[in-house]
Amino acid sequence: MPDFQYIARETTGNQVAGVLTAASQQEALSTLASRSLFPISIDAAEAKGAVGGLGQRRVAARHLAVFYTQLADLLRSGVPLLRSLELLERQSSVPALKLVVQDVREKVADGTPLAEAMRQHPKAFGELGVSMVRAGEEGGFLEDVLKRIAAFTEHQQELKSRVVSAMVYPVFLLTMGSIIVVLILIFFVPKFEPIFSRMEERDGLPWATELLMSISANMQTYGIVLVMLLIGGFYALAKAIQTETGRRRFDSFRIRAIGFGPIIRSLAIARFCRILGTLLHNGVPILESLRIAKDATGNVVLTDAIARAAESVSAGKTLAQPLAASRQFPVEIIEMISVGEEANNLEQVLINVADTMEQRTNRRLDMFVRLLEPLLLLIMASIILFVMIALLVPILQSSSAF
Repeated sequence: MPDFQYIARETTGNQVAGVLTAASQQEALSTLASRSLFPISIDAAEAKGAVGGLGQRRVAARHLAVFYTQLADLLRSGVPLLRSLELLERQSSVPALKLVVQDVREKVADGTPLAEAMRQHPKAFGELGVSMVRAGEEGGFLEDVLKRIAAFTEHQQELKSRVVSAMVYPVFLLTMGSIIVVLILIFFVPKFEPIFSRMEERDGLPWATELLMSISANMQTYGIVLVMLLIGGFYALAKAIQTETGRRRFDSFRIRAIGFGPIIRSLAIARFCRILGTLLHNGVPILESLRIAKDATGNVVLTDAIARAAESVSAGKTLAQPLAASRQFPVEIIEMISVGEEANNLEQVLINVADTMEQRTNRRLDMFVRLLEPLLLLIMASIILFVMIALLVPILQSSSAF
């Protein structure tokens, strides 16, 4: 949606200025009226980031969680917003966060609402945080909203760290094993070539030895070509994923793949349920909440299913029906959402669903990693065993002939 710059007066007569997002100028006027602001001028804003490229600065999630917590504590203690932002700017030891908070403070000092000032930094403050802060400002419970954002950010960071740490050892094992096998084929196996050449002329070689020598010779001759083809394949895949069709096929494969597919699907659905439940709990309208939460899945297939559900909700239907029709959500999740809608307790049900799915997915992820580690070890041991057999069998046969 486009941005609009406005200048307006409060009921007290003070003049304020800021930027807001709306579908049209008429909707922007309605938003100002709901805030008890009387517009003086309103124009389309230029599509650009914050001054000096600040809008493109990234801030780590762990630093944002601390910022939200400290800001909530200061506001709850009675410290004014501007003074709180000034204190946080002064004590911040993170350069990127310090510059972002400085820019937010300056905009708030000029009369811009906190949510609008944060929205000028999309790389630092996500749309979820901005929407919740806007709801907190309008509802008068900003301190509680900031606490919830901090808890949510910490929870998501913990979940991400758990997934990454679980995959570190299998990835390390696969990488080092592949390097060792390649080094054996290129540098160790060719040492036996003169011996095997004489044996082949006299008695012939077992099929395993011939296969191993053929692979080793091809690796030496075409190794660079294979590496370049591998790099080119990854580059072509990355380019294909950037297209709409390629991204859709890749995301469809990710959630359907044997082994890790159900884990990726469960994590994406849990993230969607938690964000949607958090937004609804903080007073954000359901259509806007769905618009924000659908992109949080990180999967185009699930995003499209949620977008179609949002269209049905805007037409007056329930959320559970279109989600069930998409066949992308488990039946038990649909049933729980349906019960939550009937009991008018959807936001709490969604958060409970997210908790349940994350616990179940964590157990499934642990089991997957535990099975993956011995599987990789078995594969690497099999390859090494094949190499040793292929090298030793002809030598043993030759020695037994004397």
